Amino acid sequence: MSTGLLTAGSGQSWENELVAALDRPGSPMTVLRRCVDIGDVLAIAATGQASVAVVSADLRRLDTEAVVTLRAAGVAVVGVHPAADERARTRLERIGITALVADDAGSAAVLEAARVAVADLDGRPPPTPARDLSDPRRALPPRVNDTGVDDAFAPPPKGRVVAVWGPTGAPGRTTVAAGIASESARIGVPTLLIDADVYGGVVASAFGLLDESPGLAGACRSAANGRLDLVALTALCWSLDDNLRLLTGISRADRWPEVRPSAIPSLLDVAREMAPLTVVDCGFCLEADEEITFDTMAPRRNGATLALLAEADLVLAVGSCDPPGMERLIRGLTELGESLPGVTARIVLNRCRSAAASGDEAVDAVKRFAGGEVTAQLPEDRGATDRAWRRGLSLDEVAPDSPLTKALRELARSVAPTLARSASS
Repeated sequence: MSTGLLTAGSGQSWENELVAALDRPGSPMTVLRRCVDIGDVLAIAATGQASVAVVSADLRRLDTEAVVTLRAAGVAVVGVHPAADERARTRLERIGITALVADDAGSAAVLEAARVAVADLDGRPPPTPARDLSDPRRALPPRVNDTGVDDAFAPPPKGRVVAVWGPTGAPGRTTVAAGIASESARIGVPTLLIDADVYGGVVASAFGLLDESPGLAGACRSAANGRLDLVALTALCWSLDDNLRLLTGISRADRWPEVRPSAIPSLLDVAREMAPLTVVDCGFCLEADEEITFDTMAPRRNGATLALLAEADLVLAVGSCDPPGMERLIRGLTELGESLPGVTARIVLNRCRSAAASGDEAVDAVKRFAGGEVTAQLPEDRGATDRAWRRGLSLDEVAPDSPLTKALRELARSVAPTLARSASS
């Protein structure tokens, strides 16, 4: 294993002290280079000589993309932040750097953090303490209450993320996502709806909005730089009613590079803080042709969709209940299983009508060819959906008694049953 170390500290005192300490005989690591910028760090990391990079919190263009690239190259990352600057420390955490040291902690603390970060990246059990070695509280035993929970550092409860996905052929992903979000809000569950379709997001127009706000692209930019928090995300969202907010998607399909896969986990973390339920309308495509075409880290158009599906607490796979739609759904479920083996989707059959196939036939086909169970069957009501789209209103506002509205209401309750019960009580 390489013991090469990179630094990028702009000549700060902690960097000078670290380099001097490693220049002594018997040092556990070797300084490969004092880098001037993040590009320099990435270039050396790509050679495979380094095992860890120690970077300053104020390093320009240090973002989630850089951290992901370094980790993909087998290089662990340690962040050094000003001791009195809590915002800098928080930003490093948000971009994915978990091994953190204050700039006045000394070279021994930096080296220990580097050792821990390398062990963590290699998959070995890291020693304790395993994270911010400059915070003495981390070295104390946790204070455990009667329920067995550490009441000093117990994380706050987080919201649930539901990703709505489906294969090509317009099976009704947006209708289902918007319907679940609207119905959840209607029964009193604060809900965030995110349009994350990188091929043709139209959720804004479904609610009669001009899609000119930064929306998802702006949220991803802020998340990539570690500056997305609850206040920032709230400012980027439209407030549709007291319990429903909307983060609009990209206005043109060619803007897909702005939706960075590396920023998705941070974005969803903040979304979980904002609302008990987050519903995400995802793109259809799961292909990873870029990984075949290029021999380097290439932009991945479908990376955001894959990241969303991997990070979601629940995935709903929507298929159109007719012969071509069923065939696409079954193929799509196979592709989903191959792309993300750890993700199990709940299947939703949309546009169900007796002229295309009976409910039993559709359920049997899914079970036979995809090995899955159908969670919900949504009847087709083209008249109601057309009126809703034409007027820019939700389906429950236009047709509250529609069979489709009622089915979406039941689906909304099923994807977040605890939330629905607490909201209605």
